[in-house]
Amino acid sequence: VKEKTFLRIRAGDEIVAVNGICVKGERKSAVAQLIQCSTNPVKVCAFDDGAQITINKLETDSSKGKTLDIVMKKIKHKMVEFMDADSADALGLSRAILCNDPLLKKMKRPSECLEFQVLENNTQLYRNLISFFSDLFYFQEKISHYQKEFGDVFCELAAHEAHANANEAFTVFGEAHRQLSRKQSETLKNLRPLIADLMTYVDKVIPDTQLTLKKYLDVKYEYLSYCLKLKEMDDEELEYHSLNEGLYRVETGNYEYR
Repeated sequence: VKEKTFLRIRAGDEIVAVNGICVKGERKSAVAQLIQCSTNPVKVCAFDDGAQITINKLETDSSKGKTLDIVMKKIKHKMVEFMDADSADALGLSRAILCNDPLLKKMKRPSECLEFQVLENNTQLYRNLISFFSDLFYFQEKISHYQKEFGDVFCELAAHEAHANANEAFTVFGEAHRQLSRKQSETLKNLRPLIADLMTYVDKVIPDTQLTLKKYLDVKYEYLSYCLKLKEMDDEELEYHSLNEGLYRVETGNYEYR
């Protein structure tokens, strides 16, 4: 099928005529057969101006798809998400694919779910680690300071000691304390960035992850709402078909839905 560059057949468009033959309400297989049987190239136009295919363009506004019905379904999904299976069944609400969402479990607080909640527990764990390492840093810093002072005192005693053996003993003892102080300082240099990284994880990474999961859940609820709406449309079509009655949205257009 040759198409003009400014006009393309899209899902939902209705082909109303092929080579002057009206196909309004026909199934897409019948329309396709007419096009295939054409001996000349078939062109597309939106109006009957002598071209061989005439279509009725479907003008859609995606913003109008989010109706009150979709919003209410979204609210229902949010309610059902935090219910246990028995409560949902008692109210006649289907949990569908909502339950056992591993990402949702990362969002729930322990009071909302008995299972292990990753983000909440991780946050508390790392806060405890930050508190522990901060205390450790403080005490290590104090110990390093006092060891240096001990070393300075013993070296000063050595400087004033006339006896050679005593002078050597005080000097060795003082230098040992100074060496311990330097080792403690090196440990503190490694401990400081560790505490900073943990604080960044708790204050930045986990909140960002929670925000991302909230956005995911919001989109998920909306997606499920549209899935439920399509299921209702399928059920409606089957009901009309069983009654041998036509459904407007199926009868118009050469596709299953417009």
